[in-house]
Amino acid sequence: MAPTPQPPAHTSTATETSAARTPAAPFPPAAFAVLPAAAAGLLAVLVVLRWGPLMSVDTAVTNALHRVAVSSPGWTRVNRLFSDWVWDPWAMRAMLAAAVWWLLRRGERRLAWWVAGTALAGTALQQALKALVDRARPVWEDPVDHAHYAAYPSGHAMSVLVAGALLLWLLRLHRARPRWQWAAGAVAGISVVGVGFTRVYLGVHWLSDVVGGWLLGAALVAGAASAYGALPRRTDTPAPGQEPER
Repeated sequence: MAPTPQPPAHTSTATETSAARTPAAPFPPAAFAVLPAAAAGLLAVLVVLRWGPLMSVDTAVTNALHRVAVSSPGWTRVNRLFSDWVWDPWAMRAMLAAAVWWLLRRGERRLAWWVAGTALAGTALQQALKALVDRARPVWEDPVDHAHYAAYPSGHAMSVLVAGALLLWLLRLHRARPRWQWAAGAVAGISVVGVGFTRVYLGVHWLSDVVGGWLLGAALVAGAASAYGALPRRTDTPAPGQEPER
């Protein structure tokens, strides 16, 4: 009897497509934290030593932007609105508090407290470095804005980067739709660059203060995400199609 013909082999297109669409694990390697942390440390040392080339760049950029701020009061009011309200550190903390509340409502307690702890660590780190470096802010005869505490690092720049990076990480962790991730990434990127510009433009920070805040924020979030990924796999983060642990 002739053998029963076997059905032709088919490549599992659906499986391949699904695998191709599945994003990589949203836990960055530790190097993503080490490199910006080392750069921020080096920058802090140069600030403390008042390294000539860095001081020259800081002075040139800040002086040039301050002249524009003084001569353009309307544009300066717009910058103050964004700097003092939209991108204020307290606004960033409120956003993260809402994210923590959402995670707790979903039963993702471990992740919620991890996000909250990272945000608190960022505030503590920036305040400790401000006290340690104790860098004076720019001083003007005709200031257009005022700020408190020492200059390095910029708390606004660091807070916006920490909040934006944490929210982007949460979207990726929960496999949000790509268009939402792209939209959130665009808003976060504009906010990070925008707040850095406003702080120097308004004459309350040197350029290196802003860069230091960005580097420290990137190091903190990358380190927190990497450490979270290294935790034991028992986690309250729900897998696709599963309910969170309660």
